[in-house]
Amino acid sequence: MGRSANGVQAVERVVQALEILAREGSAAVGDVADRIGVHKSTASRILGALEAHGFVQQSSRRGKYQLGVGLLRIASSIPRRLSLVHAARPVLEDLAQQYGETVNLAVLRGGYAVNVDQAMGPTNLASFDWIGNLTPLHATSSGKVFLAYMHPGLRDDVLRDAPPETLTPRTLTRQQLDEQLPEIMRLGYAATRGELEEGLNAIAAPVFGHTGEVIGAVSISGPAFRFDPDTDPALVKAVIAAGEEITELMGGPAAQDRS
Repeated sequence: MGRSANGVQAVERVVQALEILAREGSAAVGDVADRIGVHKSTASRILGALEAHGFVQQSSRRGKYQLGVGLLRIASSIPRRLSLVHAARPVLEDLAQQYGETVNLAVLRGGYAVNVDQAMGPTNLASFDWIGNLTPLHATSSGKVFLAYMHPGLRDDVLRDAPPETLTPRTLTRQQLDEQLPEIMRLGYAATRGELEEGLNAIAAPVFGHTGEVIGAVSISGPAFRFDPDTDPALVKAVIAAGEEITELMGGPAAQDRS
């Protein structure tokens, strides 16, 4: 057990070192040691092992390390997700700039929607970083999109394994959710109003891949006092248009060609 615990701790330190370099661009051995709370010699061994596999490399600035090209070998195993993020990025930025709110791109992972990219609107209130967060399907606009377009059998399995949890007084029950999903497919978008967090509204539209399946969802969210899809039809159209634009970039079918 002790050896296993030490192994987990070592992995956590490696991950922390990579995250530091990803966040800061480059860092010296001493800086890495201070941030992960280890002796400088331990940090040096971690970085040395990562460098041996090409995951980090010494930058032109003496004594500092940065992420290495070896990470691309791992990243290349998820080309669809990487290409989706790359294609969607300008669309997310345009939508965030237009409405001044937070725009996210999510993909489905198990029974959750995980945000893989985010564009921030030019407002001090839009400061929460959603990237990497696993969010419940039943209480988020992106999650509702995935549920609406999911095969009914798979949907039942997902909701059975992760039954809808009441997160706020506005969170939908399973029955309310089932009643709403066909309307989401008909309208081409999903909305939430304080269902994940009180005072937070959101709207999302699907992104389709080249085979016609939903591969992602683009969403925009903001505080309820200034953000309400019901009072801004142009916002609904803009989010749907963003989903359609990313769909086109991903080689997905046009709206009229989907069965």
